[in-house]
Amino acid sequence: MSDPIPDDDDLAARAASEVRVAVGRLHRRLRLLNEGGLSASQTSTLARIVKGEADTAAALAAMDGVRQQSVAATVAALERDGLIVRSEEPADGRRSILRATPEGEALFIGNRAARQEWLSRTLRERLSDDELATVLDAAALLQRLTER
Repeated sequence: MSDPIPDDDDLAARAASEVRVAVGRLHRRLRLLNEGGLSASQTSTLARIVKGEADTAAALAAMDGVRQQSVAATVAALERDGLIVRSEEPADGRRSILRATPEGEALFIGNRAARQEWLSRTLRERLSDDELATVLDAAALLQRLTER
């Protein structure tokens, strides 16, 4: 006897579970390729600064939905390690602008390249061309899910 065909809600719930587990595993594997011994929050903060998504502790806190004090330790650690620098904003000396140092940019770019290289190589080694095409289709669908 075959399994009953799941209704739409069961199918969506199963898909949600499978995607969550697979994306979580992939995320953890890619995080292992992080050079420089940075924590996840340090890596995320450095990435946001390098990509120009945030240049103040307040902006970083707003992006994560936390208080500014919550990002202070992360910013301080990156500054201590020479990966970012802080400077006063000329118009408002109370406000500090965060900028990645050349070392911080190099670490970010190197980590991103290492993750890209590992994933590309692993996809090529483990999947057929047809499966790679399916991954591209699935990636497009996942992108649609994250659009607002």
